[in-house]
Amino acid sequence: MELCFGAARLSSGDHTDHARELAIVEGCRRKDIESFGKLLDAYQNRVFGFVRRMVPNPEEASDITQEVFIRAFQSFHRFDARSSVRTWLFRIAYNLCVDRARKVDRSPTEVSLQGTVEIDETFDVPDGRWQPDQLAIDAELAGAIEAAIGTMSEKLRSVLLLHDKEDLPYEEIARLVGVPVGTVKSRLFLARAHVQQHLRNYLHAEVS
Repeated sequence: MELCFGAARLSSGDHTDHARELAIVEGCRRKDIESFGKLLDAYQNRVFGFVRRMVPNPEEASDITQEVFIRAFQSFHRFDARSSVRTWLFRIAYNLCVDRARKVDRSPTEVSLQGTVEIDETFDVPDGRWQPDQLAIDAELAGAIEAAIGTMSEKLRSVLLLHDKEDLPYEEIARLVGVPVGTVKSRLFLARAHVQQHLRNYLHAEVS
């Protein structure tokens, strides 16, 4: 099952983009404000989009996004250029969202599946990522998908967003959230099952 987030992905792996990113990184390490502005232009909307789906309140999401870039600017001297800036920013955003969830002590409803799902490193997770160029969906169904995402735990939601929207590979997500690759795959499997179950309930309610 393929769904749609309604936002195109940025291309990755381009040599020119990589060189531009390295120049921004070096400028931020020197505390150059112009370079920091370029960093904001390049990543602020993407980081906010991730945080907004992790945090229901838009004002809180905006505050957390701002904190992400403040922390990044203050700690660029610790950034390891062997990883991407995008992954590093999402790691900061993820940690802030998890900290926020612990403080408010919320426990969102997760999908209930019979038995325990054990998925090892070799498990081939069906590719159900959102592809905006493959499936157009109306606003009502898009709202149902967003509602399903909103009822997941932070653990499931973050993996789903990082893989299916941000197109990060399993290994990169594993490093970002600090779990084994097999755990990333199992969470992604459960997250997709959660969305599908939510949509089945939604469609059943529509026709009944």
